[in-house]
Amino acid sequence: MQNILVSADWLKENLDQPEIVILDARLRYDVTDSDVEDQRVTGARIFDLENEFSDKNSPFPNMLPSSAQFEKACRKLGINKSSKIVVYDHYGIYISPRVWWMFKVMGHDNVSVLNGGFPEWDSKGYASEKGIRKKVGLGNFKAHFNPELVVNYEQIKHNIEDKKALVIDVRSSDRFLGLVPEPRKELRRGNIPNSINMPYETVLKDGKYKSESELKEVFDDLNKEGRPLVFSCGSGVTACIVLLASEMTLGNTKKVYDGSWTEYAQVAD
Repeated sequence: MQNILVSADWLKENLDQPEIVILDARLRYDVTDSDVEDQRVTGARIFDLENEFSDKNSPFPNMLPSSAQFEKACRKLGINKSSKIVVYDHYGIYISPRVWWMFKVMGHDNVSVLNGGFPEWDSKGYASEKGIRKKVGLGNFKAHFNPELVVNYEQIKHNIEDKKALVIDVRSSDRFLGLVPEPRKELRRGNIPNSINMPYETVLKDGKYKSESELKEVFDDLNKEGRPLVFSCGSGVTACIVLLASEMTLGNTKKVYDGSWTEYAQVAD
């Protein structure tokens, strides 16, 4: 698990390694964020998912940007091809797995998630600072898009018929079953045919990932099934929470439906 997750203690001990780049993941970054929200691990750089690392031309939220856009934004953050990236968020575990997956999609494997995120770091009294955008030198990061980690609508539609992959929807059970309205008012309720439900909270405990043994129990049935897994949610963010957990315990092929329910609900007949 060490390669995928790092602890606050590990990061504290390795904070000054020159190749480490710490990313503070935000869905969107507003310079008027409150003092509490804008505290960050000392030296961390803001990864602005919505404004800088999403496809702004897509009608759907949080969609993967092009390789060129991702590469350019990473270079502006001073990220190099040799960088060891540690990403965290302010919820414990929420946005950071999406960022981890994005780097994987763009061909950069040297990336880990801080287990427990900023709340875990802060609870230990480790050094933090009020954020300002610090100037960093331009990095030499190079993106190499890997389409094998991503699924689009046409592939999801085809899979409904051939059932070769198992689609795992990590939204709440109430949303999956259509018992409550979607947060986006324009979306209909429901789920992708033949998908199963595994709310993302299933793999978490107290804002951190469950232990490896606990995760093995969570994924026991999926491990026996052996089919490729496709993770979905509302807009492709929380899907990555469960994907990352499965990466620690399952050998199945794993992908994310980037458009997730937001796209499917609007495009499907």
